[in-house]
Amino acid sequence: MKLPKSKNTYCPICKKHTEHKVFQAKKGQPSTMKYGSKTRAKMRGKARGFGNLGRYSKPAVTKFKMTGKKLTKKTDLKFQCSVCKKFHLQKKGFRAKRVEIV
Repeated sequence: MKLPKSKNTYCPICKKHTEHKVFQAKKGQPSTMKYGSKTRAKMRGKARGFGNLGRYSKPAVTKFKMTGKKLTKKTDLKFQCSVCKKFHLQKKGFRAKRVEIV
């Protein structure tokens, strides 16, 4: 999908519509220390030793299996205001295989 380099959109800092430059932000990797992760569980004394201790290391369910991951990723665009030079992120991403800023 092709997007323009600049776009007239609302600036939350200026509180009015101004010209914005469009940038594509790089998505970060998910944190390994999210709540409920095995690392954190180990700190709390779970997920170690023998047995699955409730829900850790359960065998796979053979009846039903999710079919792969999504082919597209959501866009992560950044807008820079031409007046105040501040950045703000887009509110809602849309799915696209390839985003090209022209």
